[in-house]
Amino acid sequence: MASERQSTTTLARSLLDLCRSRKLMIATAESCTGGLVAGALTDIPGSSDVIDRGFVTYSNDAKHTMLGVEADTLATFGAVSKETATQMAVGALERAEVDLAVAITGIAGPGGAVPGKPVGLVHFAVAARDGRIATHECRFGAIGRSAVRQRSVVEALRMLMEMARGPKVAKPKRAAVSRIRPRVTRTPRRHGLKRRRPPRG
Repeated sequence: MASERQSTTTLARSLLDLCRSRKLMIATAESCTGGLVAGALTDIPGSSDVIDRGFVTYSNDAKHTMLGVEADTLATFGAVSKETATQMAVGALERAEVDLAVAITGIAGPGGAVPGKPVGLVHFAVAARDGRIATHECRFGAIGRSAVRQRSVVEALRMLMEMARGPKVAKPKRAAVSRIRPRVTRTPRRHGLKRRRPPRG
């Protein structure tokens, strides 16, 4: 547990340093983690120049009223879904007017499982001001409520770190070099041809 806390603190500190160097602000939208991501970041002194605010939206009503998650999305896909996590992240991004927002919604346990959605299922989404959105699903299993929540914090910080680094620039593809040599049309050399002499009778 101590090593996990240390890794979380190290990751949070690295994220803050990266965002500070790139002048990025962050907001969080949390359900099953109940503010632990914001807590991990604000535990570090000087985080106020990166962290703007955190939304703890535990109920469906809170997700709808505070973050703008559509009622149809909640009814169709459920609170624990990629679709809901995405709308949570986008909602936090718009309401906080920050550069990056992360959303977490899941089933930490020990209860709450439904068919197709076991204990330990957590959906993540990160949205950036430039339009990029990344989603991820983790199935941690029934490892205990605290462990699910703690691992979710680490995953959320990791996704924020990846998004904060900026879009990946595709390397230009090198032109494929054909190994087949092109045929060169050559003009036959007439002076090099041997003429047949007519047979002597």
